[in-house]
Amino acid sequence: MTAFLLIWSPGKWPWPELPDVARRVAAGVAVTDAWGCGSSRSLIPGDRVFVHRVAQAPRGVFASGYVTRAPYEVPDPTRKRGFRLCIDFVYDWLVDAHESVVVTRDELRAHPFSVQTWDAQSSGTIIKPMAEGALEKLWRERTGHRPRPPLHAA
Repeated sequence: MTAFLLIWSPGKWPWPELPDVARRVAAGVAVTDAWGCGSSRSLIPGDRVFVHRVAQAPRGVFASGYVTRAPYEVPDPTRKRGFRLCIDFVYDWLVDAHESVVVTRDELRAHPFSVQTWDAQSSGTIIKPMAEGALEKLWRERTGHRPRPPLHAA
């Protein structure tokens, strides 16, 4: 399976409803979201995504999920090309990153995670296989095994 990195910078994109969304995911609700994916058009339904908080503490990976809709164009007059690319995905894990993360940025500096550029400028970066395998292993150790949510979640 291919995994991609999504970026959240709270200074650019406030997320006041994050605590509520995290509670819903923790309760087992199949919560879907739309997210920008930079210029990447290679994400397909079923691909794995991890969300990384950047720019402000606590920095690190705090959410995971599965792509439910391949990249699509959303009109955006602030962009040079007039649109931005987004994906839809369903969370399988999400914590309130205003408070904490699952894997800290400091942990991501160590091998084998260090083969990956985690501080990407935009979402949609593919996670290198060596880092992906290690991240999935650590992720399961810390979050447990949760059933994969349906890719057609409403």
